[in-house]
Amino acid sequence: MTDPSLPERIIAADVRRGTCRLLVRAGVAPIAEVPLGGGRRADILGIDAQGRLTLVEIKVSLADLRGDRKWPEYLDYCDRFFWAVPPGFPLGLFDTPAFQPDRTGLIIADRFDGEDVRAAPWVPLNTARRKAETLRFARRAALRLQGLADPEQAVRGD
Repeated sequence: MTDPSLPERIIAADVRRGTCRLLVRAGVAPIAEVPLGGGRRADILGIDAQGRLTLVEIKVSLADLRGDRKWPEYLDYCDRFFWAVPPGFPLGLFDTPAFQPDRTGLIIADRFDGEDVRAAPWVPLNTARRKAETLRFARRAALRLQGLADPEQAVRGD
């Protein structure tokens, strides 16, 4: 049994859920675990009514954050980028040049909700990349829906 006096450990799935709730309220349709054109995988990728792409990278440990050297590659696949972390996560590193605070936003989220504590600037993708990533996003979302509608069908591409 869990000791109620101890804080409950928040895992990445909790942060993802709260972040997705925040994004939906903001008019962004998110999907999780999205392969990108460059071979990387976004924790969350969302699209808004204007076709702009928001990418969110989730971190629940300092070791994971400090060890992540690939994240700048994600900037080429979105119009804005956010970090999402659980409540109580040390935020100091996000203000250092290594984490590009002028280019990245910050979300604090738990399993129930999220809060945008630093807005991410919009940096428009080039037209060809936007088209490719939007098509990839749409196909992935459609295939996931098909997989829910017919779980016995083998669905390629997700």
